[in-house]
Amino acid sequence: MFPGADARREEADYALVGAPLDASTSFEPGARFGPRRVRHYAEHFDDYDHRTDQRFSSLAVYDHGDVGPTADVSEYLTFLRGALSDFREEGAVPLLVGGEHTVSVAGVRAVDPDVFVCVDAHLDLRESYAGDPLSHATVTRHALDAADRAVILGARTGSEAEWDRASESDVTVVAPADVADWEPDVGDDESVYLSVDIDGFDPGYAPGTGTMEPFGLSPREGRRIVRDLAPSVEGFDVVEVNDRDDGQSAVLAAKLLRAFVYAHAMDR
Repeated sequence: MFPGADARREEADYALVGAPLDASTSFEPGARFGPRRVRHYAEHFDDYDHRTDQRFSSLAVYDHGDVGPTADVSEYLTFLRGALSDFREEGAVPLLVGGEHTVSVAGVRAVDPDVFVCVDAHLDLRESYAGDPLSHATVTRHALDAADRAVILGARTGSEAEWDRASESDVTVVAPADVADWEPDVGDDESVYLSVDIDGFDPGYAPGTGTMEPFGLSPREGRRIVRDLAPSVEGFDVVEVNDRDDGQSAVLAAKLLRAFVYAHAMDR
Protein backbone atom coordinates (compact mmCIF):
# COMPACT_ATOMS: atom_id res chain seq x y z
CA MET A 1 0.00 0.00 0.00
CA PHE A 2 1.17 3.53 -0.76
CA PRO A 3 1.96 5.09 2.64
CA GLY A 4 -0.95 7.16 3.91
CA ALA A 5 -3.34 5.84 1.26
CA ASP A 6 -5.43 3.98 3.80
CA ALA A 7 -8.92 5.35 3.09
CA ARG A 8 -11.72 2.89 2.42
CA ARG A 9 -12.94 2.72 -1.15
CA GLU A 10 -16.37 4.05 -0.32
CA GLU A 11 -14.91 7.21 1.23
CA ALA A 12 -12.12 7.83 -1.30
CA ASP A 13 -11.49 11.17 -2.98
CA TYR A 14 -8.47 9.69 -4.76
CA ALA A 15 -7.96 6.13 -6.00
CA LEU A 16 -4.42 4.88 -6.64
CA VAL A 17 -4.11 1.99 -9.08
CA GLY A 18 -0.87 0.23 -10.01
CA ALA A 19 -0.56 -0.86 -13.65
CA PRO A 20 2.62 -2.95 -14.01
CA LEU A 21 2.50 -3.35 -17.80
CA ASP A 22 5.89 -4.02 -19.40
CA ALA A 23 4.94 -5.34 -22.83
CA SER A 24 6.38 -2.94 -25.42
CA THR A 25 9.46 -1.58 -23.66
CA SER A 26 11.90 -1.05 -26.50
CA PHE A 27 15.21 -0.63 -24.66
CA GLU A 28 15.66 -1.39 -20.96
CA PRO A 29 12.76 -3.33 -19.38
CA GLY A 30 11.66 -3.29 -15.77
CA ALA A 31 8.63 -0.96 -15.80
CA ARG A 32 6.61 -3.83 -14.33
CA PHE A 33 8.35 -3.08 -11.04
CA GLY A 34 7.33 0.59 -11.09
CA PRO A 35 4.25 0.46 -8.86
CA ARG A 36 6.07 -1.61 -6.25
CA ARG A 37 9.07 0.70 -6.20
CA VAL A 38 7.01 3.89 -6.07
CA ARG A 39 5.16 2.56 -3.03
CA HIS A 40 8.38 1.37 -1.38
CA TYR A 41 10.34 4.59 -1.81
CA ALA A 42 7.48 6.64 -0.37
CA GLU A 43 7.72 4.85 2.96
CA HIS A 44 10.07 7.38 4.57
CA PHE A 45 8.13 10.52 3.63
CA ASP A 46 6.67 12.68 6.38
CA ASP A 47 2.89 12.58 6.40
CA TYR A 48 2.65 16.35 6.89
CA ASP A 49 3.06 18.91 4.08
CA HIS A 50 4.11 22.30 5.43
CA ARG A 51 3.29 24.18 2.22
CA THR A 52 -0.39 23.25 2.23
CA ASP A 53 -0.77 22.48 5.97
CA GLN A 54 -2.24 19.06 5.14
CA ARG A 55 -1.59 15.46 6.09
CA PHE A 56 -1.54 12.97 3.24
CA SER A 57 -3.27 10.39 5.40
CA SER A 58 -6.19 12.80 5.90
CA LEU A 59 -6.88 13.32 2.18
CA ALA A 60 -8.97 10.19 1.58
CA VAL A 61 -6.56 8.36 -0.73
CA TYR A 62 -7.43 4.73 -1.41
CA ASP A 63 -4.83 2.27 -2.76
CA HIS A 64 -6.58 -0.32 -4.90
CA GLY A 65 -3.41 -2.31 -5.42
CA ASP A 66 -2.24 -3.44 -8.84
CA VAL A 67 -4.36 -4.38 -11.84
CA GLY A 68 -2.10 -7.01 -13.35
CA PRO A 69 -1.65 -7.16 -17.14
CA THR A 70 -3.03 -9.83 -19.40
CA ALA A 71 -1.35 -11.30 -22.48
CA ASP A 72 -3.55 -9.16 -24.74
CA VAL A 73 -2.61 -5.50 -24.25
CA SER A 74 -5.78 -4.16 -25.89
CA GLU A 75 -7.89 -6.31 -23.60
CA TYR A 76 -5.87 -5.16 -20.60
CA LEU A 77 -6.32 -1.48 -21.44
CA THR A 78 -10.07 -2.01 -21.76
CA PHE A 79 -10.21 -3.69 -18.35
CA LEU A 80 -8.01 -1.01 -16.77
CA ARG A 81 -10.14 1.73 -18.29
CA GLY A 82 -13.21 0.11 -16.75
CA ALA A 83 -11.62 0.05 -13.30
CA LEU A 84 -10.63 3.71 -13.54
CA SER A 85 -14.06 4.68 -14.88
CA ASP A 86 -15.66 2.98 -11.88
CA PHE A 87 -13.63 5.16 -9.53
CA ARG A 88 -14.61 8.26 -11.50
CA GLU A 89 -18.28 7.35 -11.14
CA GLU A 90 -17.74 6.91 -7.41
CA GLY A 91 -16.33 10.44 -7.18
CA ALA A 92 -12.63 9.60 -6.86
CA VAL A 93 -9.80 11.07 -8.94
CA PRO A 94 -7.77 8.22 -10.48
CA LEU A 95 -4.04 8.12 -9.71
CA LEU A 96 -2.41 5.64 -12.06
CA VAL A 97 1.12 4.33 -11.42
CA GLY A 98 2.87 2.49 -14.27
CA GLY A 99 4.20 0.44 -15.77
CA GLU A 100 5.07 1.51 -19.27
CA HIS A 101 3.49 4.64 -20.72
CA THR A 102 0.91 2.64 -22.67
CA VAL A 103 -1.20 2.43 -19.49
CA SER A 104 -1.94 6.15 -19.89
CA VAL A 105 -4.18 5.24 -22.83
CA ALA A 106 -6.57 3.59 -20.38
CA GLY A 107 -6.42 6.61 -18.08
CA VAL A 108 -7.20 9.09 -20.84
CA ARG A 109 -10.05 6.97 -22.16
CA ALA A 110 -11.56 6.78 -18.67
CA VAL A 111 -11.34 10.53 -18.06
CA ASP A 112 -12.11 11.75 -21.62
CA PRO A 113 -10.41 15.13 -21.01
CA ASP A 114 -10.37 18.26 -23.10
CA VAL A 115 -6.59 18.54 -22.84
CA PHE A 116 -3.88 15.90 -22.50
CA VAL A 117 -0.78 17.32 -20.83
CA CYS A 118 2.29 15.15 -20.70
CA VAL A 119 5.77 15.51 -19.27
CA ASP A 120 7.84 13.39 -21.65
CA ALA A 121 11.20 13.24 -23.39
CA HIS A 122 9.50 11.74 -26.44
CA LEU A 123 6.68 12.94 -28.66
CA ASP A 124 4.94 9.52 -28.63
CA LEU A 125 3.04 10.44 -31.78
CA ARG A 126 3.88 7.34 -33.81
CA GLU A 127 1.12 5.33 -35.44
CA SER A 128 3.04 2.21 -34.42
CA TYR A 129 6.49 1.21 -33.26
CA ALA A 130 8.14 -2.07 -34.22
CA GLY A 131 4.80 -3.04 -35.74
CA ASP A 132 2.91 -2.45 -32.48
CA PRO A 133 0.06 0.12 -32.60
CA LEU A 134 -0.18 0.00 -28.79
CA SER A 135 3.50 0.68 -28.15
CA HIS A 136 4.61 3.09 -25.46
CA ALA A 137 5.72 5.29 -28.39
CA THR A 138 2.10 5.83 -29.54
CA VAL A 139 0.55 7.23 -26.36
CA THR A 140 0.04 10.87 -27.34
CA ARG A 141 -1.46 9.85 -30.68
CA HIS A 142 -3.98 7.67 -28.85
CA ALA A 143 -4.64 10.43 -26.31
CA LEU A 144 -5.68 12.72 -29.14
CA ASP A 145 -8.48 10.30 -30.00
CA ALA A 146 -10.11 11.45 -26.75
CA ALA A 147 -8.66 14.89 -26.02
CA ASP A 148 -9.08 17.96 -28.20
CA ARG A 149 -5.43 18.86 -27.91
CA ALA A 150 -2.14 17.76 -26.38
CA VAL A 151 0.65 19.67 -24.67
CA ILE A 152 4.00 17.86 -24.43
CA LEU A 153 6.39 19.37 -21.91
CA GLY A 154 10.09 18.61 -22.16
CA ALA A 155 10.01 16.70 -25.46
CA ARG A 156 13.41 16.56 -27.12
CA THR A 157 13.28 13.61 -29.50
CA GLY A 158 11.02 12.01 -32.08
CA SER A 159 10.93 10.74 -35.63
CA GLU A 160 10.57 13.10 -38.58
CA ALA A 161 6.95 12.03 -39.02
CA GLU A 162 6.27 12.74 -35.35
CA TRP A 163 7.70 16.25 -35.58
CA ASP A 164 5.53 16.84 -38.62
CA ARG A 165 2.47 15.69 -36.66
CA ALA A 166 3.51 17.86 -33.72
CA SER A 167 3.43 20.94 -35.96
CA GLU A 168 -0.35 20.67 -36.32
CA SER A 169 -2.66 22.96 -34.39
CA ASP A 170 -3.84 20.39 -31.83
CA VAL A 171 -0.34 19.72 -30.48
CA THR A 172 1.91 22.06 -28.51
CA VAL A 173 5.50 21.06 -27.78
CA VAL A 174 7.39 22.95 -25.09
CA ALA A 175 11.14 22.35 -25.25
CA PRO A 176 12.99 21.66 -21.99
CA ALA A 177 14.65 25.09 -22.06
CA ASP A 178 11.23 26.77 -22.26
CA VAL A 179 9.40 24.79 -19.59
CA ALA A 180 10.48 27.11 -16.76
CA ASP A 181 8.60 29.98 -18.42
CA TRP A 182 5.59 27.94 -19.53
CA GLU A 183 2.23 28.92 -18.07
CA PRO A 184 -0.76 26.58 -18.40
CA ASP A 185 -3.21 27.86 -21.00
CA VAL A 186 -6.16 25.85 -19.75
CA GLY A 187 -9.59 27.41 -19.71
CA ASP A 188 -11.76 27.38 -16.60
CA ASP A 189 -14.15 24.95 -18.28
CA GLU A 190 -11.46 22.63 -19.69
CA SER A 191 -10.62 19.32 -18.05
CA VAL A 192 -7.06 17.99 -18.06
CA TYR A 193 -5.46 14.58 -17.88
CA LEU A 194 -1.88 14.93 -16.63
CA SER A 195 0.65 12.22 -17.44
CA VAL A 196 4.19 12.29 -16.06
CA ASP A 197 6.61 10.04 -17.91
CA ILE A 198 9.63 9.93 -15.63
CA ASP A 199 11.96 10.03 -18.65
CA GLY A 200 10.89 13.64 -19.14
CA PHE A 201 13.38 14.43 -16.39
CA ASP A 202 17.09 14.52 -17.00
CA PRO A 203 18.59 11.06 -16.36
CA GLY A 204 20.88 12.65 -13.80
CA TYR A 205 17.75 12.93 -11.64
CA ALA A 206 15.80 9.88 -12.88
CA PRO A 207 18.08 7.20 -14.35
CA GLY A 208 15.69 4.33 -13.67
CA THR A 209 13.63 4.39 -16.83
CA GLY A 210 13.51 2.49 -20.10
CA THR A 211 14.62 5.11 -22.63
CA MET A 212 16.77 7.82 -21.05
CA GLU A 213 17.33 11.11 -22.88
CA PRO A 214 19.76 13.75 -21.57
CA PHE A 215 19.03 17.48 -21.33
CA GLY A 216 15.71 17.00 -19.56
CA LEU A 217 13.71 18.71 -16.84
CA SER A 218 14.67 19.23 -13.22
CA PRO A 219 12.52 17.90 -10.36
CA ARG A 220 11.58 21.45 -9.32
CA GLU A 221 10.30 22.18 -12.83
CA GLY A 222 8.20 19.03 -12.73
CA ARG A 223 6.79 19.82 -9.32
CA ARG A 224 5.80 23.31 -10.48
CA ILE A 225 3.95 21.84 -13.47
CA VAL A 226 2.06 19.40 -11.26
CA ARG A 227 1.09 22.05 -8.73
CA ASP A 228 0.03 24.63 -11.31
CA LEU A 229 -2.12 22.22 -13.30
CA ALA A 230 -3.65 20.36 -10.36
CA PRO A 231 -6.87 22.41 -10.08
CA SER A 232 -7.87 21.49 -13.65
CA VAL A 233 -6.76 17.84 -13.54
CA GLU A 234 -9.33 15.04 -13.45
CA GLY A 235 -6.88 12.16 -13.88
CA PHE A 236 -3.17 11.79 -13.10
CA ASP A 237 -0.50 9.23 -13.79
CA VAL A 238 3.22 8.72 -13.36
CA VAL A 239 4.83 6.05 -15.54
CA GLU A 240 8.01 4.42 -16.87
CA VAL A 241 9.78 3.94 -13.52
CA ASN A 242 11.87 0.76 -13.62
CA ASP A 243 14.28 -1.03 -11.30
CA ARG A 244 17.56 0.00 -12.93
CA ASP A 245 18.67 2.64 -10.43
CA ASP A 246 19.02 3.10 -6.68
CA GLY A 247 15.53 4.49 -6.24
CA GLN A 248 15.99 7.99 -7.68
CA SER A 249 13.21 7.63 -10.25
CA ALA A 250 10.76 5.99 -7.87
CA VAL A 251 11.25 8.53 -5.10
CA LEU A 252 10.75 11.38 -7.58
CA ALA A 253 7.60 9.74 -8.94
CA ALA A 254 6.23 9.24 -5.43
CA LYS A 255 6.93 12.86 -4.47
CA LEU A 256 5.23 14.16 -7.61
CA LEU A 257 2.17 12.00 -6.95
CA ARG A 258 1.92 13.40 -3.43
CA ALA A 259 2.52 16.94 -4.69
CA PHE A 260 -0.41 16.49 -7.04
CA VAL A 261 -2.73 15.24 -4.30
CA TYR A 262 -1.77 18.05 -1.91
CA ALA A 263 -2.29 20.73 -4.57
CA HIS A 264 -5.52 19.22 -5.92
CA ALA A 265 -6.98 18.78 -2.44
CA MET A 266 -6.27 22.44 -1.63
CA ASP A 267 -8.44 23.48 -4.58
CA ARG A 268 -11.03 20.76 -4.10
